[in-house]
Amino acid sequence: MIVVATEDFELYHEAVSALRERGVTFTTVRPDEDLPDAASVLVTAPDDAVADLPADVTHINTSADDVRKAVEEALAVLRGGDRRTIIGVDPGTRPGIAVLSGEMVVAAFQVPLSEAVEAIRREADDAVDPLVRVGDGARLQSAQIVNDLEDVPIELVDETGTTPYLGTGARGMGDVLAAVNIARLEGERVDSRDIEPTPGELQVIKNRSRERSAENRTIDESLARRVAAGELSIDEALDEHKNGDVGDEAESRDGDDSDSDDKN
Repeated sequence: MIVVATEDFELYHEAVSALRERGVTFTTVRPDEDLPDAASVLVTAPDDAVADLPADVTHINTSADDVRKAVEEALAVLRGGDRRTIIGVDPGTRPGIAVLSGEMVVAAFQVPLSEAVEAIRREADDAVDPLVRVGDGARLQSAQIVNDLEDVPIELVDETGTTPYLGTGARGMGDVLAAVNIARLEGERVDSRDIEPTPGELQVIKNRSRERSAENRTIDESLARRVAAGELSIDEALDEHKNGDVGDEAESRDGDDSDSDDKN
């Protein structure tokens, strides 16, 4: 059983709410009271005075801001077995992210690519033996995630067949469910991923830059390569292009000509 014993009202409120949301059996006592015989996990704040605990009781010190991680750690203790945290990522412009503790899915997200690395780092911080598994599809986006992640082991996973069939009412869940499947597959350990963008991928980036530009400008290939590598966002590339020496009119014509070629 999980026991919450704290004088910190904010922690008490957040912990009780989180445990109720997860449908977990728990109880609360004052920090100076004896623990129930069934206690296996004790949750307190750093300033709470704690007496000597039995050897079979795990003590988790936490704050209101970190309650979710504390609850997941407590549940991992109750479940026993493998407590490793594995974060699966289905890359794309809005990556799906799934966090597993052992075989249990404990969190799931879908965020813009620009926020993905921060979300992954947040879940990996203070996690139990974290591992990140990134799908090998969406080459440019997966490379950007792999290259921007530091201080956490990463595996590149063959994501073939990881996106499930979505029935009625499940629209929009595909990327997150794929991330769950990716998290459960072993991959190849990598530190970085070098990708040479194809002419078609560069053209897509240039076309998007023209769509985003109020002046109908198209960035040049060198800037498009930096966007593909994750060094710049399209908006940042447009700012550099606007302040550079590249002729806007010529670049816009190049983009229009490429569109014409695609249509022929």
